[in-house]
Amino acid sequence: MAYSVKEIFPTLQGEGIQSGRKAVFLRFSGCNLWSGREQDRDSAVCVFCDTDFVDGDRYDDAHSLALAVERCWSGTGQKWVVVTGGEPALQLDSDLIAHLHDLGFLVAIETNGTKSLPAGIDWVCVSPKADAALAVTQGDELKLVFPQTLAPPERFQALAFHHFLLQPMDGPELTRNTTLAADYCLAHPQWRLSLQMHKMAGLP
Repeated sequence: MAYSVKEIFPTLQGEGIQSGRKAVFLRFSGCNLWSGREQDRDSAVCVFCDTDFVDGDRYDDAHSLALAVERCWSGTGQKWVVVTGGEPALQLDSDLIAHLHDLGFLVAIETNGTKSLPAGIDWVCVSPKADAALAVTQGDELKLVFPQTLAPPERFQALAFHHFLLQPMDGPELTRNTTLAADYCLAHPQWRLSLQMHKMAGLP
C-alpha cells in the first residue's frame, strides 16, 4: 500500500494525557470530514480544524515509511510515534503498525473516531467532531474540542475511555472557551482540562 504523508517531525506531545512526552509525529494527508481547503470550510463537518494536512509526500510501502519515522528519532528512551492527520484511520494499517513495532516504536493514534481502527495500536485518542457518528467508542482517551454545539460532553461521558479531556477551541474566542472548559471540568470532575502546550512553547 502507498501512503500520502503531509509531514514527519520530532517534537514533544502537546495535548492530552501524554503532554510533554517526546514523540515523532506522523501526519497523514487527507480527511473525511473536511477537504483541508479554505473554500470548503463552511460546508465541512469539522469547521474549526487548525491543521494543514493537504498534499505532502508519497511513500510506496510500509517499510520505507517506518524508516522515515525512525530517522526522526534521536537519543534514548521508549520510542513513541503519534499517527495523526487529517484523519489517520484512512491510511494506517496493520502492515505499517507491524513495521513501526519492529523498530521499537509504541504507536499512538489521534483520530476523529469515525473509521474503524486496525489492531495493534498502543494508545487510542479519539477527538469527536460535530455530529459525526463514532465507529470507535472505546480507547485510552477521549479529547473533545469545546464548546461544540453538536458535540456536548454529555454525549460521550458513558463511553469506555480511560480518560476524558476538554480542550478549549482555539481562535478568537480562546480565552472565553478556556474559561468555559475549566468551569465545566470543575463541575464535572470526570473531565480534565487539556491545553495546547505545544503552541504555548512554540513547538510544531
